[in-house]
Parts: sequence; structure tokens; C-alpha cells
Amino acid sequence: MHGEEVGPASRGADRRGGAGAGALRPAQMVVSGQRNPRPSDAPDVRSARHREAAVKIAVLASIAHRVPPRDYGPWEQVASTLAEGLVSRGHDVTLFATADSLTSARLHATAPTGYEEDRSLDAKVHEALHIAGLFERADEFDVISNQFDFLPLAFSRLTRTPVVTTIHGFSSERILPVFRAYDDIGHYVAISDADRHPDLTYAATIHHGLELDGFSLGAGDGGYLLFLGRIHPHKGTATAIEVARRAGLPLVIAGIVQDERYFREQVEPHVDGRSVTYVGSVGPTERDRLLGGAVALLHLVAFDEPFGLAVVESLVTGTPVVASRRGSMPEIVRPGVSGALVDGVDDAVTAVAEAAAIDRAACRADAVARFSADRMVDDYARLFARVTG
Repeated sequence: MHGEEVGPASRGADRRGGAGAGALRPAQMVVSGQRNPRPSDAPDVRSARHREAAVKIAVLASIAHRVPPRDYGPWEQVASTLAEGLVSRGHDVTLFATADSLTSARLHATAPTGYEEDRSLDAKVHEALHIAGLFERADEFDVISNQFDFLPLAFSRLTRTPVVTTIHGFSSERILPVFRAYDDIGHYVAISDADRHPDLTYAATIHHGLELDGFSLGAGDGGYLLFLGRIHPHKGTATAIEVARRAGLPLVIAGIVQDERYFREQVEPHVDGRSVTYVGSVGPTERDRLLGGAVALLHLVAFDEPFGLAVVESLVTGTPVVASRRGSMPEIVRPGVSGALVDGVDDAVTAVAEAAAIDRAACRADAVARFSADRMVDDYARLFARVTG
């Protein structure tokens, strides 16, 4: 399950100390050049219809989670979608990710699994080995797609291979000095126009895209509203509870608890299994079922969200989204077509009442046209071609 773009620097902020007793020696953990195949029911991406001049591409993923993620992991999901799409177009792709990752690309791994999934791993140690593993091989590639964060930029002047860095949002203003320092060679990609920082130069804005096979058109017949994402004040979980109560509909909450105090004080007291149900983190099958059955998704964020994969996931099931008019939401949600943009609780309650009038098939068609994996991979492939000349 996905949420707003929050990277390794913030997701593992409490675990980034020095080497701990559980750190493993890299010589015991390197997996290089092999392919960990995707499940047998996955499509044969090598027979795709798109073919371009082959480029040797390194995709550097986050190692907070496996690629693709088992449930939560928006950065890892984007890296997976991009790598698979590039392979399908005939490119020679090496994915730098955890050793348990599933990919049709070549896999290079120094971490056995995601450090958020195995708390014995030291995040800082494994991120250092992970990034070094790429840059020690940097000259083997025509272009590097940095889906990690700001830290790889510190190595980018040590190779002539261009580094295209996707900025998955700014976890803090304190990381901006790194992006400023490498602005002249950074080839930065914004994930929405709303998230462009005025101090930086961008090569492109590329919205995220989804593999559509895992999402089906739902009837919205479950009679409930849905909150899908991290449980955190920024994501507006408590606001969703209030809107659902005033709209007279039950609310289902799905997602990881990222702020324990917020959950304990403002969410959990309302969970009764009837008016408010908390189902925890969900995998792809349950996510599709929950989205498809919802009257609407409530995405009442209290910050300027850089993108929001959960919103797109909802739209491709035909479920309209009631979203705060902040950040990237006006680039994703089209009022009257795929949901509503609101400026407060009163607006949101009214929008929920009007959600039934949304044509769910038209909502899905609009989302598929704008947010498919094919569109995203095409955008990156064109950018890589331009960068490599």
C-alpha cells in the first residue's frame, strides 16, 4: 500500500545511527548480475510492444523495503515499475535493490532485505554499501536513474555517467543544500509541478504511473468510505473520521501506523468495528477489493503532498477521491470527473454526498490515460535518451 512520497531519510530516521552489532560484511551479501524472477503469473515483460535503441541503465532503488514492496513502499514501487518497463522496451537494466527483490532486470544487492522489514539491519550501514555498490560500477552504464534520495548526489561528480535524480518530495528543508550543490549536473525530475522547488533546475516533471493489471473497476457497492495511507497527522486520518461521521457512512482505515501517539489519541478511540474499522496494512488483492467497494476515498491531507499513489490507485478502480486542495492534488483529481477538491470538512461532507454522481467507468478511463505505467516509462525513456545524447 502506498501513500505520500516519503523517502529513506524520513522513513528510517530513528534507525540511522552507526554500525550496530547486527551489521553484515558486504562480501557475504553481494548479489550481482543475477535475475530474481517475478512471480510466474506476472506478464512476460520481454515481449512488450515498445522497442527503442538499447541503453544500459542502472536503477538505484530505496532499500527500506523489497522491490516491489509487499505492501507499503511507494519509492520501491516506482523503482520496480520503471525497471520492468525499461526491460520490456529492450534496455539493459540493472536494478540496485535488496537481495530478495523480484525483477526481470539484472539484480545487484548488498542488503539481504529491507531495513524496515528486518530491524536487525543498520539502515545507515546498508545504505552506504548500497550506494557504493552502484558508483563502483557507474562507468558500466549509459545513465543512472536515482530513485533513492539526495545521498547518491554526493558521488555524482566521481563519474561521467549522467545521474537522473527523481525527487520524491522533500522530507525536510534541511536536505535542500545537497540538491543545490549538484543542481548543475543533477538532471532533476519532479513528480509533480506542485513539488518543484524554486531554487532548483528540473529536467522534467514525470507523474508516477501504475501497472494496471492489479486494479479492477469496482462498483462502489460496499457502502463505506475509505482512508488508505500512513496514519499520521499529515495524512488527515482523524479528519476522515469526522467527515465520515457527518456524512453518515462507515469508514474503513487501511495503512501503517507511523505516528503511534496520534493513532492512540485521535484514531483508536473511534475504532469500534462498525462506524470505524481499522484493518491494518493491506496487500494488493485486499487493496483492490477495498478500493473498488468504497463510495469514495478520503484524502484530506494537511500538507502539500508531492504526489500520492493511493489517490491514483483509487481512481483506476473507478472510486472517486475527495481530496484537500493542496500540493499535487489539483494535478491528479479532476472535479466532476474523478472526484472533488475541498477546502475543509464542510466541503468534504458535501463532496461525499455528490460522489455517487461520478461515472466510475469514466473516472477509471481518465486515470488510465494519465497515470499508466506505460506513460511513465515512456517519459523516462525519452528523458534518458535526451540526457545520453
